[in-house]
Amino acid sequence: MISIYNATSTTEAHLIKGLLEQHGVEAQVSGHYLQGALGELPVIDLIQVIVDENDEERALKVIEDYEAGKYAISDDEDN
Repeated sequence: MISIYNATSTTEAHLIKGLLEQHGVEAQVSGHYLQGALGELPVIDLIQVIVDENDEERALKVIEDYEAGKYAISDDEDN
């Protein structure tokens, strides 16, 4: 397994995990229990999304598209 994304929160980590799984990449969140232990302190590089090394390239492409806003919903779109 390889870390491919450092999340700023458990919510973001699970969002990325779900997005990866929608694209056929099995993913896990590592360190999500650490945020509760730290309380209000900022979590830096503790919560990570990890994937199998064989899926690294596909996962990084999905994350690149996510960060570029490819999956964003515009205000003009109907629900």
